[in-house]
Amino acid sequence: MKATKQRRAPTERPQEILDAALALFVEKGFAATRLDDVAARAGLSKAAIYLYFADKTALFQGVVRQAIASNIITVEAMLAAHRGPVAPLLPRILDFMASRIEETPMAAVAKLVIAESRAFPEIGRFYLKEVIGRGIPMMEGLIAHGIAQGEFRKVDPGLTVRTMVGPMLLAVVWRTVFEPIGAEKLDVRALARHHADLMLHALRPISQAPS
Repeated sequence: MKATKQRRAPTERPQEILDAALALFVEKGFAATRLDDVAARAGLSKAAIYLYFADKTALFQGVVRQAIASNIITVEAMLAAHRGPVAPLLPRILDFMASRIEETPMAAVAKLVIAESRAFPEIGRFYLKEVIGRGIPMMEGLIAHGIAQGEFRKVDPGLTVRTMVGPMLLAVVWRTVFEPIGAEKLDVRALARHHADLMLHALRPISQAPS
């Protein structure tokens, strides 16, 4: 007897659509992905997609929210729950970022944004607002708090945060561009631990030299 595919509940359909869209965006890119293809991959009608997403851009935004922007919420909760010195948070945050790059579609989605934003600037603007626009100020506040408490020397918080996340951006490019064409595999979590150690030493207050 031929098995029939069991239809999921309507409440699960947005997730089915997002999963299908993510797979196709990664395979084909934003420009080449059609909503008809997403519908076919999800096992739904194209009309069903329009019940949840106004157009392909809205669908891509949903993918970004799920794959990346949700991580910002996790870090926000991590900061809100933390008590005590700021310094121990930096390795934890970098390790969390590295784990998302290694274990989730985060790197593939970030690469898509980099690749497609020139042709589709609305994608880049959305990512800039929802991911970078939330993450950078949050981390700047953390660095500024560490300076105010005397844990860190006086540095520019904005430049410090960009220095902090730079290796994670390298990891995104390395894993999505260079590893597929034969580059050695990058241990992103090891990179995060190493960079956190460098950052903490660099931020340490400079001791006054003896007179």
